Amino acid sequence: MQPDNQPNPAPDDRPQSSGWPARYPVAGAVPNPKPAVPHQGMVTIGGDATRELPAVAGDPTAAESAAGAVAGEPGAGAPVRRRSLLVELPILVVIALLIALVIKTFVVQAFFIPTGSMQNTLAINDKILVNKLVYHFRSIEPGDIVVFNGAGTWDPSPAPPPVSSDPLGRLYDDTLRPLFSSVSGLFGTPLGQVDYVKRVIGVPGDHVRCCNAQGLVTVNGVPLHEQSYLYPGNLPSSSPAGIPGRFNVIVPPGYLWVLGDHRAVSDDSRGHEADPGNGMILESKVIGRAFVIVWPPSKWGILRIPSTFDQPGIDKPASAGTAGAADARVAGAAQLASAQVRPDPAYLPLTGGVALAVPVTWLQRRARRRLRRRRRNLG
Repeated sequence: MQPDNQPNPAPDDRPQSSGWPARYPVAGAVPNPKPAVPHQGMVTIGGDATRELPAVAGDPTAAESAAGAVAGEPGAGAPVRRRSLLVELPILVVIALLIALVIKTFVVQAFFIPTGSMQNTLAINDKILVNKLVYHFRSIEPGDIVVFNGAGTWDPSPAPPPVSSDPLGRLYDDTLRPLFSSVSGLFGTPLGQVDYVKRVIGVPGDHVRCCNAQGLVTVNGVPLHEQSYLYPGNLPSSSPAGIPGRFNVIVPPGYLWVLGDHRAVSDDSRGHEADPGNGMILESKVIGRAFVIVWPPSKWGILRIPSTFDQPGIDKPASAGTAGAADARVAGAAQLASAQVRPDPAYLPLTGGVALAVPVTWLQRRARRRLRRRRRNLG
């Protein structure tokens, strides 16, 4: 029994459990508080402590980013900055121009036909594509339709640009001028350059002659049957007024002998025998091989080598023999179909540039996003 004067002890409202430490804690000890259960809008910081931070419904990463900002993680909570369309558009344009420049310079270029010297194979206003890569993998062959620059053979060589005495002027000539010339070349042929389109008849080492007893052009003694591509009504020896239709030449190394399919109006190798190349053109001046007609749609088709050029002795030129004397060379005074071609506006390279620039830009944007995400995860 307890004495009457002793107060009744207060009821012990602590949770009952077995073991001394739980019932009688050490003096000064603070019981662990009940950990709060994180909910949407709350994040856990430092293990036990819970702090309420703003969160976006349905976005679990938003709270983590905010927690990183509170914990002092560098850049972890910084908002992702994305480039605007106004910033990306100039980059897209530059990439498209660079790709177009590469396509036009090294791969393919479009031309249109302003004269009838290659009819009916190529009609006036036809548009063709010229392959600039093909002759890096094979030699020029008889029967190819080639686009070439006549400088140095059919046309005078262009005068070299004047050399500036000013150091800044020389720096411009050596750096920016070639760049601007290349970019402007996307929209046409450089100033002063004249391009032509013709069919190759003789390559280096060939003996080309017109005509044999049957009136046919021969290459290394092998007759060409040209009816499939000559203009209707033309003979192999047909020629414009003032230009001889007959010839007898051996093609020297580095040169080509070329003729038009519309022989009666074509200003070709026969009309340039008085020029420095003796009517030949330089292989090094060949821009590429015309391989397809793209306009008009009704004429779309591949420009194939006629089968007559597959004859033995033509497709693999024999060694040149002794040639007879060439026919008299007459300078033509009449107006002729000059066989010139003009560059088509650079729709194809520019279209190809844009088509390739869009995925390139999209891939580099995606790579930047992945890099930023990886850096956040590592931080």
